[in-house]
Order: sequence, then C-alpha cells, then structure tokens
Amino acid sequence: MLRSLLRPAAARTFLPRAPAFGSFVRYNSSNFKINTQSHVFKYLQEGPKAVKYTAEHEWIAVHEDDTAFIGITTYAAEALGDATFVELPEVGQEVDVGESIGSVESVKSASEIYSPVAGEVIAINEALESNPLLINEHPMGDAWIAQIKLSEPSAIESDDLLTEAQYESTLEEN
Repeated sequence: MLRSLLRPAAARTFLPRAPAFGSFVRYNSSNFKINTQSHVFKYLQEGPKAVKYTAEHEWIAVHEDDTAFIGITTYAAEALGDATFVELPEVGQEVDVGESIGSVESVKSASEIYSPVAGEVIAINEALESNPLLINEHPMGDAWIAQIKLSEPSAIESDDLLTEAQYESTLEEN
C-alpha cells in the first residue's frame, strides 16, 4: 500500500487511483506486466506463477518456491516523479500484511511501501540504494523492492490482491 507521507498528518495525501483531468500517464496494458528480461521474471526458469496488484499500486510476483518479489507499478512510479532515495527493509525482517517494508522519496513526495503479504524478507534490491531512478526507469521488474518468503502461500489468493485485469479496471474507472 503505497501512501504519501507528507507532513503534517492532516495534510497527508494518497497517490491518486487514476490520473486527474489534464494529467499525463503513459497508460497501456504493457505498463503493468513484469519485464520478461528482469531478474524478477528470470528468478526461476519458468517465471512467476502469479502476478497480482494492490489497489494502492504495488505488484507482487510469486514463484513456485513460495517467494515473492514486491515493487511499485508504473502508474505509482509516474505519480511519484523522479525518485531521489529508496529505503529498503532489512534482510531477515519478518513482516505482516500492511507493514511498512520501506519508502521511496521523490521530487514530489515521500511514500511508504507496505507489504501485501506476510513473511520473511530474504533479499533486497541493493541496486536501488545507488540508483533510485531505477524505480522510474524499470518499475515492473528491475526496480523490485524486496523478495519475501511467504509465511502463508495461499495469501496470494486474497481478495485484496488484484489480477492484472482488475488492476487495469481500477485505473480506467477513475
């Protein structure tokens, strides 16, 4: 769940669910597919067994070994603007659904990233520490935030996680 952290608390805003009238977001269905050349896709030979999305513009790619890569969608990356800093979780950290696993600071705002699943962080994308703009360049693959070993593999079937078609529909509705 990607949420803005603008201060004061009363002035917090959330990433829009769809572009405002007159704004520009490069929307097409290929923006919401995992890059087949990325580590996320090639992690296991057959690619992810499922890719899901949250209404707050995050993606999760789950593999046969019950690990999942988590990142933000192209829509979220474009809404944030140019990333200037990415805070990553600690390897070994246990996370619950909805718990913060890091944040992205940009020229527009700072936004926390919340885990859509429970489990243990087993890897982080250290490339983001030296190159935060990777979030803007390749959000649907190379800019994954964390890899999590799922504590409950069936959680990927949660109604809170959207299919690609459902996610695209939320963008078109607003």
